[in-house]
Amino acid sequence: MKIKNYLLSLGLSCAVLFSGSANAEIPKVFGAKTATLENGMQVVVIENHRAPVVTHMLWYQVGSADEPKGDGVSGAAHFLEHLMFKGSKAIKPGEFSKLIRNIGGNDNAFTSWDYTAFFQTIPSKYLPQVMALEADRMINLSLKDKDIESERDVIIEERRMRTDNDPQALFMEQLRTELYPNTVYAEPIIGWRDEMPLLQRSHVMDYYKTWYTPANAILVVSGDAAFKDVLEQAKKTYGLIPSHKFPEHIRPRAPDFNSSIRLTLHHNDVRQPILYKAWLVPSFMEDKQTYFNLEVLTETLSGGAATKLYQALVVDRKKATSISLSYDGDARGHGALWLYAIPAPTVSMDDLEKEIDIVFREVVGNGIDVDDVEKSKRRMIDRALFARDSVTGPAMVIGQALAIGATLDDVESWPQKIDSVTREDVQTAFDIYLHPVTPKRVPVTGILLPAETEER
Repeated sequence: MKIKNYLLSLGLSCAVLFSGSANAEIPKVFGAKTATLENGMQVVVIENHRAPVVTHMLWYQVGSADEPKGDGVSGAAHFLEHLMFKGSKAIKPGEFSKLIRNIGGNDNAFTSWDYTAFFQTIPSKYLPQVMALEADRMINLSLKDKDIESERDVIIEERRMRTDNDPQALFMEQLRTELYPNTVYAEPIIGWRDEMPLLQRSHVMDYYKTWYTPANAILVVSGDAAFKDVLEQAKKTYGLIPSHKFPEHIRPRAPDFNSSIRLTLHHNDVRQPILYKAWLVPSFMEDKQTYFNLEVLTETLSGGAATKLYQALVVDRKKATSISLSYDGDARGHGALWLYAIPAPTVSMDDLEKEIDIVFREVVGNGIDVDDVEKSKRRMIDRALFARDSVTGPAMVIGQALAIGATLDDVESWPQKIDSVTREDVQTAFDIYLHPVTPKRVPVTGILLPAETEER
């Protein structure tokens, strides 16, 4: 194919080059500019000319949640992420990252349930060459059998180090299966331990050929680059790759079970007891207004040492040494609220849970303070606006949002949406999803204990 050959030559020429060398109006967060190439690929640029540096990120709107199900194999999305560094017809295995290092840059990649991203932070003058390199491996990935075998051993070892040897990670893995029954979010991104050794070339190449196409990708460039220049170069590289149709992103729903679920693990390697509670809630793509309400709710209750949960349970009642409530809502499917707490010495898990229940009942009875809501919104908006000073940060924020199906306007108007959340919105969200007696969905509880400790 002529297009493939042209990108091949671009990759080769790049290799040669590198070897030689508050109530006021709230502004938009990043002031990003966007356009869509003829092949359907979105291009986003956040200009920041403070330093001659740029972060180039390519986001594929696909992750482990889109792997084929029922074939007894898992982890293909993450495996492919690793294998994308094993070379193309233009670049030898391992050469991609070496070229980036040779110009004083760094690169990496990561996989989630809903997206996969590859990024490089480099001197801005090398951006055209890096775009050509990334476009080359979008269409010209070339894998040898020995690379498949060796890299499969690498990811199995990665799982062993990060999950199998960590009781907390293993426990969280099992906890997710209870929180997300019948959904793709119940499966680990890296894959199940017994299924990873079964990964073959066909699994990754079928996934690559199905999902890695310009119409399913988003280019985000942040830093010292002009929008018109990036768009012109994108047309010369990514724009030459033809797109093909790809499947819909299917996200099954979790059944609404009514029975309580409680998991307990005693383990020799656990040094301190940990309490987890998790509630299934809407994500951004399921309910945008609820997403913003839950964002403000978690910041109001657990956005620092001065907020309700920490003050009540750590400072005043001394029932915990640490407690946090967080919201994971950046997903195509279900979102979740997660509570994490460590009991104070001599405090049993049973006592800690009872105290948390009392505090939650107080929130229902007394209501959430309007001043606490307003302070939390100010903190959130300030953090969002300060994020503009970063180079890589904007590319991460925008890329992740677009990759799950949000729009650029959703990202840019985030401060306004947060500012519009009222105390009543926050209270309603709490009463629906965190009510201690009648939550919309029954939470999943996890208790992690040292081996010699018995739950009381």
